Amino acid sequence: MNLKDYITYLLPKVVLFKAVRNNLVKPVTPIILNFSITAACQSKCKTCNIGMKWLENPARSRQDLSLDEIERIFKNIGPIYFFNISGGEPFLRKDIADIIELACRHLKPRFIHSPTNAITSEQVQDRVRQSLNIIHRYDPSIQFTVKPSIDGIGAVHDEVRGVKGNFKRLEKTIGHLKEIEKEFDNFHLELGTVISNFNKEHLSELEDYVHSLGVQSYRNEIAEQRAEFFNVGEDITPDADTYKTIIEEFSNKIRNSMKKKRRLARVTESMRLVYYELVVKILQERRQIIPCLGGISNAHINYDGQVWPCAVLAYDQPMDFLRDFDYDFKRLWQSHQANQVRRYIKDGNCACPLANQWYSNILSSPKYMLKTVFNIFRYG
Repeated sequence: MNLKDYITYLLPKVVLFKAVRNNLVKPVTPIILNFSITAACQSKCKTCNIGMKWLENPARSRQDLSLDEIERIFKNIGPIYFFNISGGEPFLRKDIADIIELACRHLKPRFIHSPTNAITSEQVQDRVRQSLNIIHRYDPSIQFTVKPSIDGIGAVHDEVRGVKGNFKRLEKTIGHLKEIEKEFDNFHLELGTVISNFNKEHLSELEDYVHSLGVQSYRNEIAEQRAEFFNVGEDITPDADTYKTIIEEFSNKIRNSMKKKRRLARVTESMRLVYYELVVKILQERRQIIPCLGGISNAHINYDGQVWPCAVLAYDQPMDFLRDFDYDFKRLWQSHQANQVRRYIKDGNCACPLANQWYSNILSSPKYMLKTVFNIFRYG
């Protein structure tokens, strides 16, 4: 994100989003589209049961939206700002580069992002290159980030992710992506950790390991109970005091390393410092510290075309299926059911630290945006 984008595009959107939340105008196109492009995933993570659901029933991925269906949906949505691809494991879809092409053609995002479990190193490398070549044909200024998951070092990572040998494959994937980063100015390698009860004792050494790799961007999210993950009721989330201790050390390392990073990384790291502060407050107070714009600023399309306000509420508070609306996203987005879901969020029935939603919430808050700017000038 740059200052021009924020002033000319995001600020006017924020004003509209607040008007939507107060029922003054009809819902408008979100700035962030999250799209779980497949139900398939080889991981057996202790914090997420998506992979286990697919391994028990591989036919689930046959419900994935086809390219023709995706194009019809994207045409109807129109331009957005941030396109976040997820899964399942996104790089298991052979046509992920084609999906990115459709996004470039119809959604025209400024940023495209995808996580990966990094199990299929060569496949990830090949499909990232294919995607970058497509992006360059449309607009080489579009930033593309890929975030391999790293939840420990060596055996700890393999234990949390549930796949023997995953860490060695992760290291290989990181090596491939670092080479690609040298070739493409608009490609950025990130690493991401899910902080859970299964790795909370190992995070300091993990942070040091990641920084030793010279990776520009490293972020974490706290393990959450999400309907999307089929893990509601499971004891995966560290308590607020434990998380606060962990994140203070993590944030200090970010502050100390920010000056060495590229401009985009400094901006994202600055916002992450604000986000980590908010997560502590959410865990302690169990409320929306900033009014949540879930289902307004952000939309989530599941692999089968079901639309959610976010990945936490997911199947528990769905807006409806795009296949039942003839792929007309805007009509579904303004439907009675969608408005009921927004009312549920506005009434404070949920309070989660979902990262991509809270970055949007931060953008809507003058107080926390000023904190972000302050971090850039002080530490960057």
